Amino acid sequence: MATVKKAIAEDSEHIRAVKKLVQERASGISSANLQETPLSNGTSWRDLNFKHPDRTVRLATAFSGIGAIEHAFQRLGIKHKIVFAGDIDEKCKKTYFANYEISETDWFSDIRQFNASSYCGSVDLLVGGAPCQAFSMVGKRLGFEDTRGTLFYEFARVIKESQPKVFIFENVKGLYNHDKGRTWSVMCDIFQEIGYHIYYRVLNSKDYGIPQHRERIFCVGFREPLAKGFEFPKPIKLQYTMYDFLEDYIDSKYFLKDKGIKFVTSHKNHEKCYTQVNGDIALCQKRNQEFNWHGDFVYHPAGHGEDFDEFVFDVRTVEEKYYLSEKVAKYVLSPGTKNFKTTVKTDLPIARPILQTMHKMHRAGVDNYVTHLGRIRKLTPRECMRLMGFKDSFKIVVSDTSAYQQAGNSIVVDCLIALLKQLDITEYGI
Repeated sequence: MATVKKAIAEDSEHIRAVKKLVQERASGISSANLQETPLSNGTSWRDLNFKHPDRTVRLATAFSGIGAIEHAFQRLGIKHKIVFAGDIDEKCKKTYFANYEISETDWFSDIRQFNASSYCGSVDLLVGGAPCQAFSMVGKRLGFEDTRGTLFYEFARVIKESQPKVFIFENVKGLYNHDKGRTWSVMCDIFQEIGYHIYYRVLNSKDYGIPQHRERIFCVGFREPLAKGFEFPKPIKLQYTMYDFLEDYIDSKYFLKDKGIKFVTSHKNHEKCYTQVNGDIALCQKRNQEFNWHGDFVYHPAGHGEDFDEFVFDVRTVEEKYYLSEKVAKYVLSPGTKNFKTTVKTDLPIARPILQTMHKMHRAGVDNYVTHLGRIRKLTPRECMRLMGFKDSFKIVVSDTSAYQQAGNSIVVDCLIALLKQLDITEYGI
């Protein structure tokens, strides 16, 4: 498939026709009666098990970015095969190919030039989130007036051509109330017209295990009707703070290596009371506990364990380049000018939304900054990836600037994990 190097912002007869179509439909809606799908009041998604763990889910993505849904499948250990994926950003392609298995022939660079008809019948789940700047609260909110807004129509076309059993569409919260709800109403109508039963709701990543305030609308579409409908996964109590996702806050020499962890946490050891973890009353301290792992130990949230809901991160010294100079620190800690004022806070327990423009060094009322040993620094690309739900096994193969952009444009992996468990994606595998 030839690489097409055409900018997303490019205008064309086709794009103008799409704009006209959706604008006419939106103007025909006097008022939008939108109602979010309710949350589940049953078993928490964290406690749900996949009924068909031996099945393979055939996964396809559009506007694939760095593969949030692909990483969600990896973290859950679900068998899957990537059918097709694509993104217009060549640097995203570099990151994607470094982390996932896909053939060059199944990658497309421009969705406007991509025909998915040949994949019809071979896709179980299709996931995508068209560029959101056209609807973002931060942007000018031009909606379908912005060329990027029309790319939603291309996503709907790919759904129609590939006919997945289930699709997930994600976008900014601002899309939901854009143009008094008319924009989202048009989108819902299009999804239904191409034969899908849809459910949608705004989810916040802080309600699904990630300490980042990031609200996004998620729409789940089913080709076949569900007997009992679909409810979105209910929120869980947040167990972590942004602090737990940082790299340089605890001296790694105090963490046990694998051998020590296995001994301390073994069933036999607990029976013999050699050690205890998070005990209420300390055991008698021994002079040699440093060498034979007897005594008291504390479990840290970023400690050991590799289940999907545990965050196991390396503790590393942060490079000097991420610390701010006095001049830059003075700027980011400024509340602003007469025309722009913001509340300046650092070291937040729940991070502000990770922005794709983080490399531009916004003020501390917009971006996330942390202090360590009396100095202030920005988040590292690895920390941004962590706050988007990517484990440290995820390879960062691009520059810092590109890594910040890729993290800020991604979907939070843990929100996708909650959705995959709630709908039991293995039901749709083969």
